[in-house]
Amino acid sequence: MDAITALASDPAAWAALLTLVVMEVVLGIDNLIFISILTNKLPENMRARARAIGLSGALLMRIALLFTLSSLAALKDPVIFLFNHGFSWRDIILVAGGLFLLYKATSEINHAAEGPHGEGDNKPQAGKSLGFAAAIAQILMLDLVFSIDSILTAVGMTDHLPIMIVSVLIAVFLMFVASGPISAFINRHPSIVMLALGFLLMIGVVLVAEGFGAHIEKGYIYAAMAFAGFVEALQMFARGRAKKRAGDSH
Repeated sequence: MDAITALASDPAAWAALLTLVVMEVVLGIDNLIFISILTNKLPENMRARARAIGLSGALLMRIALLFTLSSLAALKDPVIFLFNHGFSWRDIILVAGGLFLLYKATSEINHAAEGPHGEGDNKPQAGKSLGFAAAIAQILMLDLVFSIDSILTAVGMTDHLPIMIVSVLIAVFLMFVASGPISAFINRHPSIVMLALGFLLMIGVVLVAEGFGAHIEKGYIYAAMAFAGFVEALQMFARGRAKKRAGDSH
């Protein structure tokens, strides 16, 4: 208890907490995008429950990983060697998760382009054939991949377990608050859905590359995502103004 009190009175600890919260929120964006796209394929009365279960799973996995830091460190030890390269359990999980993201994003983009019967329906949510259990299973599987990435980042930034736990709790709470509005926004704008699927494709490639030992600076990835989002926001604004002018002319 004294250690926690001393930590709470340390300005450096508060700075580390703030930094970690920001990092956890940023790293959770891809997790949130995936959850939003997948739950939007469910009937509307199931979406909020699916998001709650998915984010609860993300929280529990992150907390569990924090309490098994010694095992987490062992995940970096090579267990198999292929093509003169050693793959750890972390690498295997990242590659598997990346390939799954590539598959899901590609199949959703194909569905958006072709439509359920090839008629070119541009909304990936059309034809909500995904079952609740299947959606939860896919969300939890990707939760594991994103949780490992998130916790390894946290471990690299601070040695204090309470700071890491509090940062995870705050970040997941913020994700939970934002999940509903983000899902609704994505559901209303098909162009945003395609942009989000493009993000997932990029994240899938990054995960596979990192699994094979190539380090890609995350800052560049999120900067590209932010710029693409800004461009799409400008396009939405321009389309809105065009519709308004067309309405006024009538």
